[in-house]
Amino acid sequence: MLRSMFSAISGLRAHQTKMDTVANNIANVNTVGYKSTNTVFETTLTQVLRDGKSPDSITGGANPAQIGLGVKLAAITTNFGQGKTQNTDRALDFMIQGDGFFVTKDGNQQLYTRAGSFSFDGTGNLTTADGAVLQGWMADAQGQVNTGGPLRDLQVAYGATKQPKATDGTTIAGNLASGTATGGTKSFQQDMYDAQGTKHTVTFTYTKVAAAAAAPPAPAVPDNAWDMAMSEGATNYGTQRVVFGADGKVSTVGGAAATSATFNPTWVGADPVVADLSNLSQFATGAEVNATVQTGYASGSLNSFALANDGTIIGVYSNGQRQAIGQLALATFNNPSGLVNMGNTSYAIGDNSGNALIGTAGTGSLGSLSSGALEMSNVDLSEEFTGLIIAQRGFQANSRVISASDELLQDLVNLKR
Repeated sequence: MLRSMFSAISGLRAHQTKMDTVANNIANVNTVGYKSTNTVFETTLTQVLRDGKSPDSITGGANPAQIGLGVKLAAITTNFGQGKTQNTDRALDFMIQGDGFFVTKDGNQQLYTRAGSFSFDGTGNLTTADGAVLQGWMADAQGQVNTGGPLRDLQVAYGATKQPKATDGTTIAGNLASGTATGGTKSFQQDMYDAQGTKHTVTFTYTKVAAAAAAPPAPAVPDNAWDMAMSEGATNYGTQRVVFGADGKVSTVGGAAATSATFNPTWVGADPVVADLSNLSQFATGAEVNATVQTGYASGSLNSFALANDGTIIGVYSNGQRQAIGQLALATFNNPSGLVNMGNTSYAIGDNSGNALIGTAGTGSLGSLSSGALEMSNVDLSEEFTGLIIAQRGFQANSRVISASDELLQDLVNLKR
């Protein structure tokens, strides 16, 4: 009877633990990035009342007679399945779709979390609600990210200046009508920049050249030639003769087989400007000639940022430029269930988790990232309520065993009367 009471007590303890686990899951049903847990029971030692016997030539075999001594907690497992998506349209809310953890640093301790709701601190660091700093790699001045380097705090400094870049190239496209009369012109303007970011409005002018004969060894000027000039106000930065082939495409520039022209402006710190003419044509009809791209820009300040699917933080500057600021690091583990829950929806490396495997989103087994959304808890309320009933009934049944054992003991005591 005492044995049955102790078995029932172990059952009470085990089902109380299950009740605690279920209650914690229900309490965190709306916690961002929370992963539900589940209890697993196993039997304790068994008392053998009679050993088993193998069959022989005289008698058959006999099974052992055993009585269990109760139940104990085998494990509390964590379900790392994907939680539902909640759209927030907030730029600092990040969600991992697939495997992986955000890497954060709290003091000298590295932590891992699925909760992607971040904010800025006073120095521009991206931090969790409890102050842990998001980790990754910062880009250099040219926007290049070295993901093979050590992790560091990710920082987005609003108002940070992007240095200007002098124009060293432009792309010119469109069509110069083949029927244009000799001396006819086509022109357009384009803004370019010097090394200090000062804007220069330059004019490209195309003048149709007459076909002419020339005494040898000078070649004849064909009917498909144009003189291309680049100027700013009264200042001419050079002229190049552009000749088109019978197919309407540029064949020579400045007398050489080429599809680009080079000009030398006299701006501050100016580089030669190379005009790409590979998209320029001479057909009877077609779109007017114009510039589509130029490589320079003025200085600008950081206005906003966006997150790419690979975790790259793209800065958007007031001068219209976009450049990488940094890249988020993600971590995965051979055994995520071995992580130690440190509270605040964060985990630390445990004895059985394995080391953190650091990488970027979308590589290996790591999932992709999206901004403006959060991963919600993966708690299934219908499952938890079912578990609540099971825990309650298990506790209730074990308490009845104790009550029944107490009544048997009472009857035993009453035998002396």
